[in-house]
Amino acid sequence: MSILARLAAGCAVAAALLASVAPAIAQTPYPTRPVRITVPFGPGGIADITVRVVAEKLTEKLGQQFVIENLPGAGGITAARAALQATADGYTLALMTNGTAISVPLFKKLPFNPVKDFEPVSSLGYFDFLFLTGGGSKYQSVADLVAFAKANPGALNVGTVNVGSSQNLSAELFKSMAGIDFTIVPYKTTPDLVIATTRSDVDLMIDSYASAKAMMMDKKIRALASSGPARSPVTPDLVTVDESGVKGFEVTSWNAIFAPAGTPKEVIAILNKTIGEVMVMPDVKKRLLELGIEAKASTPQELGDRLKSDIAKWTAVIDKAGIEKQ
Repeated sequence: MSILARLAAGCAVAAALLASVAPAIAQTPYPTRPVRITVPFGPGGIADITVRVVAEKLTEKLGQQFVIENLPGAGGITAARAALQATADGYTLALMTNGTAISVPLFKKLPFNPVKDFEPVSSLGYFDFLFLTGGGSKYQSVADLVAFAKANPGALNVGTVNVGSSQNLSAELFKSMAGIDFTIVPYKTTPDLVIATTRSDVDLMIDSYASAKAMMMDKKIRALASSGPARSPVTPDLVTVDESGVKGFEVTSWNAIFAPAGTPKEVIAILNKTIGEVMVMPDVKKRLLELGIEAKASTPQELGDRLKSDIAKWTAVIDKAGIEKQ
């Protein structure tokens, strides 16, 4: 064999070796190092506990630590920025909620676009708000509240946490859809709101199951209805606001994982599949149900559609209520 022939044969062998190695490099299993999840809330809240429960299971299943980084701040801006400053390789993820959808129309200029700047991965869970009244209240149903408000415009007091919060906007939506007028009383903290409800300072309180659970057990607060489109597995015997006569009323809060735009599709597929496996685990479902959350994964498409529809929904509510942009 000539020198040229031997060189050609050698090159062919080298090319074959490279061809066999390249797919192996491309298929390096994800993840190979710790994954960070930025969370726009401080430790201990419902969203934080939810993502920590899921992160622990992802760590077990994927063999790398999923680390929570709490970065609270208005509109989730701090947490979103931290995620977007990282390389879009799947090693920095972001927790987002229905509050993210509200932030889009609530802020004059949100420094990120959740639809364009992020890729949806999967939802983690959904939860309703409860319509609650004091244990000794004369109101036995949402219909009672509506009837009183129609007969006495502006006399009903409805308590929520801060203006622009999901709970506060739920009250605005209720006012609009029920065709009634009442006074919305904003409180700085949920504990302040709970105390006000037990003292009958407000006629109605709108907040999560977790925030009222202890007082409900002590019968100091009563639940009149839940805000979801159907009865919640958390409170299966409790009617919805829709069932109570305000047809079409629906507010569902959610927590979900997103990744910076440009994250490889195969990485998102691995995360989506694994989160789906985690969310049906009995111990995960039980733990989240204790918080008032229905554990539920989604496809990226479903999550993306939910984000867009919620942005449109809350934009209309904020505009109609004339809430000043922040």
